[in-house]
Amino acid sequence: MPLVSMNEFLPKAKANKFAVGQFNMNNLEFAQAAVEAAIAEKSPFIYGVSEGALRYMGIEFTVAMAEAAAKKSGLPIALHLDHGSSFEVAMKCIRAGFSSVMFDGSHYGLEENIALTKEVVKAAHAMGVSVEGELGTIGGVEDDLEVDEADAKLAKPEEAIRFYEETGVDCLAIAVGTAHGMYKGEPKIHYDIIQKVSDAIPVPVVLHGGSGVPDEAIRLSVQAGVGKINVNTENQVAFTNTIREKLAADSNVIDPRKYLTPARDAMVAVIREKIRLFGSSNQA
Repeated sequence: MPLVSMNEFLPKAKANKFAVGQFNMNNLEFAQAAVEAAIAEKSPFIYGVSEGALRYMGIEFTVAMAEAAAKKSGLPIALHLDHGSSFEVAMKCIRAGFSSVMFDGSHYGLEENIALTKEVVKAAHAMGVSVEGELGTIGGVEDDLEVDEADAKLAKPEEAIRFYEETGVDCLAIAVGTAHGMYKGEPKIHYDIIQKVSDAIPVPVVLHGGSGVPDEAIRLSVQAGVGKINVNTENQVAFTNTIREKLAADSNVIDPRKYLTPARDAMVAVIREKIRLFGSSNQA
């Protein structure tokens, strides 16, 4: 099966009150873990690829890994640019074979964010590629992004509704109290914002910073209208901690397969748990 637009499964997610997971691809093991978990759970999913990960892996290798996963699995899988910084980067990814892109104009004023996002949507939709937009400022650190907690700003429902109406994005990330990275305390998610926006627009709300959010908070967010949830940090933690444990247990190991295999397996366990929590098992 070829890579697909997120529109292959996000409308169903919104209609049936489940969420599809975006699991970031940072190397081969991350790519393998996500598809292995999805096959086991019979779930659609999204490979999220940041600009930092693209620089690390190379765009050709990135697309090839995602295409191989889609062909092997037969599942609906989207390859999605995460937090794309410009029209040019989005177009480069589309030309290379990405089936979905995000344009993150949240650091611009509302008018400019709308204008820039519209341009990406117009070009992407002409090529059958889905687009995610973002409104408000999500705190935390992830790759090229770093937003101080004091600078994080919640999205205003009326602005989010206008943003959708004027851009025509296929899903909308709004700042509702989550953050990239792991939390020092428990996040305070504003379900009322999710509900107001979801009730007014036909596409799903996206929850960024899904790592470390309590299970009940995830369930309430999905019920309020979240249809896509991003997870990266929890996989990174599982992967890295497993490698540390294996190397500490045997200082003589030099074969990377000896520690990368259990590290990959640790991520599979995390992702399967997330898929079940999001309600997307058996939705492929």
